[in-house]
Amino acid sequence: MQNKDRFDLHLDEMIIKVKECQSSKNLKSCSDCKEYFSCELRTDYVKSVYNSMSKGDTGGFEF
Repeated sequence: MQNKDRFDLHLDEMIIKVKECQSSKNLKSCSDCKEYFSCELRTDYVKSVYNSMSKGDTGGFEF
């Protein structure tokens, strides 16, 4: 079992929040939501994904 750092733990929390939001709106995806482009939760989720992958380093990120 791999130990998770703070970035991965935050991502796990954000995944739960996004899934709860989707469930509360009976949606399977954020892209089906009318608030897709203005959603602060989705923006925070995307940032948490980036931070989990880059481990908080700023600058360019290569996939």
